[in-house]
Amino acid sequence: MLNLLLQLWGGAFYLLNKFFFSRAERAVSVQIQQSRLILAWSCYLVGLPPWVFIFISERNWIAAAVESSGVPAMIMGLIAARQEQVSFHQHVWLDYLARLMVVVGLGLSFYDFGGLTTLNQVWELGVAAGFLVGTYLLARQKAQGYFWLVVGNISAAALMMRQGYFVLMAQQLLSLLLVADAYWVRKRR
Repeated sequence: MLNLLLQLWGGAFYLLNKFFFSRAERAVSVQIQQSRLILAWSCYLVGLPPWVFIFISERNWIAAAVESSGVPAMIMGLIAARQEQVSFHQHVWLDYLARLMVVVGLGLSFYDFGGLTTLNQVWELGVAAGFLVGTYLLARQKAQGYFWLVVGNISAAALMMRQGYFVLMAQQLLSLLLVADAYWVRKRR
């Protein structure tokens, strides 16, 4: 029961995050876009704890560390959404924290499994690349971030399918549609 509750919590808020990103790209005013981006980044943060718990419970160290390291990028995105002019140099410590978490996650995974030895670790690396690069680029308001989120969504869907988390797998696949929509709207503008 706890497993299902965590999947619903994490999946719903991550899906809402993608929904609000998509809606922000379609906004007709800066104020509406700003409010939708604030909702998007906030949903990301609220949906994070169950994902990290599930990844740790499955010994998905890379994915757990990457999700945790995404917090600085999420905070940067939230700050950027709240302010019209953002100096990312003021928040350079968030970049360093994110990088440190990735190194810790890779180290834990390689130590636990004796190197890169499982297919799950390969999918975790896809999650890592997609999630970190995607959130980082979106926090800096770059459209390429959506492409990287697609990589992360596909990798996470495959990982969740392999581990029997079918609610989260479905959520990742639905997220693909919203991410693609946001990307195409941004590119048309």
